[in-house]
Amino acid sequence: MEKRQVDKNLIKQIKKWIQEGTNIEISVLLESMYAQDIAEVVNGLTLEESRLILTLVEKEKLVKVLVEIEEPNRESFFESFSPFDIANEFIEKMDSDDAVYVLGQLPEERKDEVINKLTDIEYASQLLSLLSYKEYTAGSLMAVELVKSKITSTVAACIEEIRAQAENVDTIYVVYITDEFERLVGLITLKNLILASPNSLLSDVYNKEVISVPTSCSIEEISNLTRKYDLVVVPVVDPLGRLVGRITVDDVVDVMQEEADENYQLMSGITEDVDATDKVWILARARLPWLIIGLLGGIASSRFIELYEDQIRIHPEMAFFMPLIAAMGGNAGVQSSAIVVQGLANDTLGTKNIVPKILKESRVALINGLICSILILAYNLVFNNSTDLAFTVSIALITVIIFASLFGTFVPLLLNKLKIDPAIATGPFITTTNDLLGIAIYFSMGHLLYDIY
Repeated sequence: MEKRQVDKNLIKQIKKWIQEGTNIEISVLLESMYAQDIAEVVNGLTLEESRLILTLVEKEKLVKVLVEIEEPNRESFFESFSPFDIANEFIEKMDSDDAVYVLGQLPEERKDEVINKLTDIEYASQLLSLLSYKEYTAGSLMAVELVKSKITSTVAACIEEIRAQAENVDTIYVVYITDEFERLVGLITLKNLILASPNSLLSDVYNKEVISVPTSCSIEEISNLTRKYDLVVVPVVDPLGRLVGRITVDDVVDVMQEEADENYQLMSGITEDVDATDKVWILARARLPWLIIGLLGGIASSRFIELYEDQIRIHPEMAFFMPLIAAMGGNAGVQSSAIVVQGLANDTLGTKNIVPKILKESRVALINGLICSILILAYNLVFNNSTDLAFTVSIALITVIIFASLFGTFVPLLLNKLKIDPAIATGPFITTTNDLLGIAIYFSMGHLLYDIY
């Protein structure tokens, strides 16, 4: 096999072979490709074309491809199989974490049917246990396949246990050491195991310093641990400290990528997990809610401006700077909220850091507001004859930037406290709110400084 660059030309060639019905060329090509590259090809084809491609992939590789492809393609392929075939031809041959991932994307009724048809009752029980954990926790992400040994064993006996247990484990990083109650007490690397005397007891050569996570641990915490301690695999324990599974760094990266995509969509005002391959109605439905909220915000702004109709009639030049005030407020708010959301995601914004963070954001907002207000003041003094307008715009601008920055800091913290994804604070929510409040501040400042009434 060789790594292939999956590009438009390759997909175009495969489409041509499909139209010509030359399946032999396709089969030869697929045989030389990695499962991940095949999945990338499948994701670039129509559902009908992807079904044909998947039927030409050899069985052992097909199981890995099914884990990697997008949900619509997998669902379309599974339509040709009964729940019994899905269970025992595909799910049963997957690692438990991959099986849980695939099952989790099936409709609830079909998922239950597939699990009930598994002939390996022990494996079915393990999958049901994993599916019961809350999404994006260690319990829901872990694989139960691992290699372990009792602390009372010898090195020679441990090596024999590796041979017996390794059949269901793709990659062995370490051997976990447990006590008589199956509680995790340490680990030993393959290097240290090979270098140790065969007759040595594991209790004399194992490493007691093992970093584990509970089944309830969040993906963010796991990600921070793997990054901080350079871990490639993390053992998972139950509330009693018993070893129940492991999470590899590739699974952490996959989930964090999914969360990053989801957060990006939320920041962009997209309320559902969608991609470019979804149907037009699904894409429209995902974008519509925040567009409507933006529309309502715009209507509210227009109604508020209407309250100052007389002021605009007397000083129409104030209308020239309304877009500037709204845009600057929105930008300042999004910048502040983005920093806070990043801190919450990286777990670097603990409870002790909140007050200093707010004070720091206040200073940053004050500096930025001063600089921007001085620039706009200089512009107005040079290019406009109205001194009142120049000072009104400048004072309003610094006030809006400070307020928007503080608002952008508080909102993600509040949403996080309420267990709502704070990523929505960096999108249309902050922008729409700050547009409205920015206009309110601007005209309020104008009302006070022009002293019309």
